[in-house]
Amino acid sequence: MTFRVTVLGAGSIGLFVGGKLAAAGAEVTFVGRPRLLDEITASGLRLTDLDGGDDRVAAPAFRVATAPDDAGAADLVLMTVKSAQTASAAEQLADRIRPGTVVLSLQNGIGNDTVIREILPSAVVPAGMVMFNVVHQGGGHFHRGTEGGLAVAADPALERFVPLFRRAGLEPARHADLRPVQWAKLLLNLNNPINALSGRPLREELADRAYRRCLALTQTEALAVMRRARIRPARLTPVPPGLMARLLTVPDAVFGRVAGSVLAVDPMARSSMADDLARGRRTEIRWLSGEIVRLGEMVAAPTPVNARLLELVEAAENGDPRRWSGPELLAQLQAASTARAPANGS
Repeated sequence: MTFRVTVLGAGSIGLFVGGKLAAAGAEVTFVGRPRLLDEITASGLRLTDLDGGDDRVAAPAFRVATAPDDAGAADLVLMTVKSAQTASAAEQLADRIRPGTVVLSLQNGIGNDTVIREILPSAVVPAGMVMFNVVHQGGGHFHRGTEGGLAVAADPALERFVPLFRRAGLEPARHADLRPVQWAKLLLNLNNPINALSGRPLREELADRAYRRCLALTQTEALAVMRRARIRPARLTPVPPGLMARLLTVPDAVFGRVAGSVLAVDPMARSSMADDLARGRRTEIRWLSGEIVRLGEMVAAPTPVNARLLELVEAAENGDPRRWSGPELLAQLQAASTARAPANGS
């Protein structure tokens, strides 16, 4: 059986995942901005990864659109828009998809599936996450620059699509409760604002102890808030989250020996937040550090470090071109922590 798949949000993640499904035989329609759609229409898709994979999908093998007009024919919709666009994207589907259509959220942050479900009550809306980074290299070339796969909330409605994902090399890990995985991924994604503010590739940034100490401060604060909220994040790294936060602070040589897998990143990979800032777009900082700040407000726990990161990224969104060295950024976060600013950062 050939499945029809609509990818709503044809950015780097949507094009990589949807492209892999097209390479595996699905009929895929990418819905997104004209800039990227024109690029892939002209060149087709090339999908590579740090393990040596290299798939090519010619332009005639997929469709492109700027609105999900054909979503009513889709068997599966992949929601890969940024969190800020979740509600508006779901509203575009409201009068188009059939009851029972599976709309799989493959987004960062917590609760996007809930937003979609409220707008599309007749759809089946499992939560999901993409656990890897994708780098856009131009000319329709998208490269998976880190380890990882897909994680989804176990749902019987998804099972018929598993063979397709398996053929694509993206068989998802199914979880009875995805929330611990989402919180754990959020902990890892707290590096995104640090990477974006650094202006450096991920591997170079993570190899620098000062930047890692910044990440340790953000994660330690987030873990304290999660404990107060009785949230237990899953373990996604070789060591538990609390130990990883401490391990981040050790000298570079020690870190390279004991946590070398963290540095198993393509040399050119950057965070999606860095890409957004480079293109003058709003970022997902409100669904990353902002999520920790909101949780802190709910449980009356201070979150000055994440609040300061939120401020610095918002300044960058508003045109501040500064790129922070590790020691400079660390000094900012340490000062915020020492001052124990209110949870709302004001």
